[in-house]
Amino acid sequence: MSSVVSISELAKHYQVPEREGGLKASVVSLFKRKYKTVKAVNGISFDVRAGEVVGFLGPNGAGKTTTLKMLSGLLHPTSGKISVMSYEPRLRSHDYLRQITLVMGNRNQLTWDLPALDSFDLQRAVYGIPFDDFKRTRDEFIELLDLKDLVTKPVRNLSLGERMKMEIVAALLHKPKVLFLDEPTIGLDVTMQRRIRSFVAEYNKRYNATVLLTSHYMADVEALCKRVIVIHHGRILFDGDLSNLVGQFSSYKTLSLSLQNSTVDLSKYGEVVGKEDGRVTLRVPKAQTSHVTAKLLSELQVADLTVEDAPVDDVIDQVFSQKEDA
Repeated sequence: MSSVVSISELAKHYQVPEREGGLKASVVSLFKRKYKTVKAVNGISFDVRAGEVVGFLGPNGAGKTTTLKMLSGLLHPTSGKISVMSYEPRLRSHDYLRQITLVMGNRNQLTWDLPALDSFDLQRAVYGIPFDDFKRTRDEFIELLDLKDLVTKPVRNLSLGERMKMEIVAALLHKPKVLFLDEPTIGLDVTMQRRIRSFVAEYNKRYNATVLLTSHYMADVEALCKRVIVIHHGRILFDGDLSNLVGQFSSYKTLSLSLQNSTVDLSKYGEVVGKEDGRVTLRVPKAQTSHVTAKLLSELQVADLTVEDAPVDDVIDQVFSQKEDA
């Protein structure tokens, strides 16, 4: 399958002024300013195939948003090559912009004092969407996101989650083939997060859209992405299947069990990390999992026991900490 997004040795560096504190340093900086180079993105390469949903993960300041802005043509790279559907993003050609969209969870494009329907009409005019196609797509999205009773309200009267759903509809009315989603569920409650994840999954299925997703909510990544790219300090640490990330970097397994005698001290079997509704969660080194499981079953009256891989967010934290220690 051909690559829709192709990045080769992509870099974005900034020259940032710096000075020491104090009046003297302030005066000196007026005549002789010092700069340091900040490498927001530092030579990354990857490809994304048509119809693929890829998680783009990293801590704050890792270079995720900078990369998405370069892919959208909002920023020009310092060096390297980018190709999206054979277009060069920095040229921001009309044909290219009709094929992509960038959704940022902390940015608004809807007119604050008008109903979302009016902003949708503006999007139709901007992209030159035939009215029948526009109406069909708009109504389909409104139904999928359950917005029928909200689209006539002024945007300022909507909750954060309701506004985010409206933003996504507005961004997808021209039915782009490539979606760059930057924290689309940030700040939303669990129900709203789930609704937006379901919508993105359905859009990907219906239109074979290619999606590059950043999120600090691992539930988003686990629900939508088989493949993840982990970036830190502007460089790629991992690129592969989510399951392989857990297997490669996780040093422990999670054991969850219920006992007939709930007063038993389980700390000698592993690290107790949770107790809820009579169920205890243990963290056990991966190499000792089989031995500890057998010991639990032979020594205690176990009503139920499950063995799971470490949570993905814990694995991601471990990837970053290993890199910092290296």
